[in-house]
Amino acid sequence: MTATVPTPLATSLDTAPDADTRIAELREEIDACDAEIIRVVQRRLAVSQEIGRLRRAAGGTRLSLAREKQVIDRFQDALGPDGATLGMMLLRQGRGRL
Repeated sequence: MTATVPTPLATSLDTAPDADTRIAELREEIDACDAEIIRVVQRRLAVSQEIGRLRRAAGGTRLSLAREKQVIDRFQDALGPDGATLGMMLLRQGRGRL
């Protein structure tokens, strides 16, 4: 008795609809994550800008380098080297370019 081995074409045709369906589901989940990230970033920017206004009104500087380092370190610790870049981008969005 000989076993038949499916050809790669037959295998990909058999699983493609399931894979396509799952990919579509996962992309919807990514889209939902992206929408949530955008909402949270917008909230973060508004809070950061309010802090900047309060600091300036109190006669302080518009930023705190020690605080910025804490933020960058937190993102890097949680997300790796690219996390520092993300943290810096968020800081820049909240306070503007230096």
